[in-house]
Amino acid sequence: MKAAVIYKKGELPKYEEFPEPIATSENEKLISVKAVAITNLDKGIVSGKHYSSQVENQNTTVVGSDAVGILENGIKVYARGISGTIAEKALVNKNTIVELPDGIDYATAAAMPNAVAGSAMALRFRAEMQSGETVLINGATGFTGQMAVQIAKHYGAKKIIVTGRNEKMLNQLLELGADQIISLKQDDESFLMKLKEIHQETPINIVLDYLWGHSAELILSALKGNGNFSPKTRFVNIGSISGDSIQLSAQILRSVDIQLSGSGLGSWTKDEVKLLFSQILPEMFLMASQNKLKVNIETVDLMDIEKMWNAEVSDGKRLVVVV
Repeated sequence: MKAAVIYKKGELPKYEEFPEPIATSENEKLISVKAVAITNLDKGIVSGKHYSSQVENQNTTVVGSDAVGILENGIKVYARGISGTIAEKALVNKNTIVELPDGIDYATAAAMPNAVAGSAMALRFRAEMQSGETVLINGATGFTGQMAVQIAKHYGAKKIIVTGRNEKMLNQLLELGADQIISLKQDDESFLMKLKEIHQETPINIVLDYLWGHSAELILSALKGNGNFSPKTRFVNIGSISGDSIQLSAQILRSVDIQLSGSGLGSWTKDEVKLLFSQILPEMFLMASQNKLKVNIETVDLMDIEKMWNAEVSDGKRLVVVV
């Protein structure tokens, strides 16, 4: 079969011939792959920089961690891979199989799960979001941020504030359900003043942070209290595009009722993961099939995997490999 293959970590995946995987247990199912999203998670694993990647050098392997495809009985599904998934065939874990509804195409379905997990899991389980709350999404102009805006709206957010550097995408987020935009291009003082003004008028209940780094420092500084009673804010980190470390004043933690947590592989419980596959993903796939969820994608053929792996995709689109 044809597949996206790496021979050691740090290399670009190559379009190569690779042996077809064979199921060896009842938990393994073979699918004919139709589409796979290229995510920051997969890029991090391939480069060896993601915390979930193995420490030792990884020899010849197929890349990709999930896929949309067809089971041997003809049913269209999404599932997490056991073998690498950017290939014509892949083994998937039967406990992660989600049947796709009619009306959703393969590429759209493939683009969604990583972003859904990166927003819905944070909102539901780390922030324990309640209808009527105010949500700030830091770094919302990317694909996952776009999904987060729509999912927060679906979960009943009263107000959604978004930050980002792409002015065009910030304005488009207003069409997806955002209520207020804050540019990250402005100077620190203006950014802080705007955030404090918003927080005073409408207390920010939840922060979904996809950037970390300096913008996270500024947001936490804007939440700092003055010794009076304060509303609780749940700050959930999901990504670190702007840097892996921040400086955090202890006074911020003491001056305000704040909960700091992260949402990602390893932080979720087994029960939460079960709900992702049994409830959350099926609901989101259905919404997309009914045009109630906008999914912004760009497709590429498997044979072009090497030149497209690190390609810059415009307007916050998700790049999807079509097999």
